[in-house]
Amino acid sequence: MTLKLFELVGIDASRPFSPFCWRTRMALAHKGLSAGSIPWRFTEKGAIAPHGSDKVPVLLHGDTPVVDSWVIANYLEDAFPEAPSLFGGEGGRALMRMMNWWGDVVVVGGMFPLIVADIPAQLAPDDAAYFRASREARLGKPLEEVCATRDKSVIAFRKSLDPLRLTLKTQTYLGGAAPNYADYIVFGGFQWARVVSPFKLLEADDPVYAWREKLLDAFDGMARQSPGFAV
Repeated sequence: MTLKLFELVGIDASRPFSPFCWRTRMALAHKGLSAGSIPWRFTEKGAIAPHGSDKVPVLLHGDTPVVDSWVIANYLEDAFPEAPSLFGGEGGRALMRMMNWWGDVVVVGGMFPLIVADIPAQLAPDDAAYFRASREARLGKPLEEVCATRDKSVIAFRKSLDPLRLTLKTQTYLGGAAPNYADYIVFGGFQWARVVSPFKLLEADDPVYAWREKLLDAFDGMARQSPGFAV
């Protein structure tokens, strides 16, 4: 059956930028699967409402909708058992539940106040207005104020990555000698930042930077070929 993926884009439909959609993109590539891209924007909630969601990614496997990047990863693992494993067994799957939360809270959550003010420039006017209003209501201040201290705040964000950095000093990927879904969880955030913001999150001599570069080149450079900033 055909796979199709609703993924978040802005003005440029060839520039998907959701961290969670990138987790799914990398998981599909790991499994050797291809999915037709369905570009989706913030104000197009009606397009995915019939599939039981108001957010992307939404994966369609034939007539079956699968919602949420973590649920999609589990679905791909179980529906395509003959393809390379994302988790490396049930122990890996259990551990990656924790990694999924770490990726959400520490990585994506840590990046958000550093890059959020750069996102509206990537969006069409209606989407930019929606994004600004909804995020400023959540944050209680203008996006520009959120990012005003980012040159200093980024130091704490880099420090928060020490568990990743220390791991990469003794192995090439979170998955060991080769990447697995743990890598894609974390990489999704960095690819999101690369696509939407020129702000420099990592120093070039950081082991995390070198790891990110390897994943940009994975799967024939799939992520690197997606338009983004050179950071």
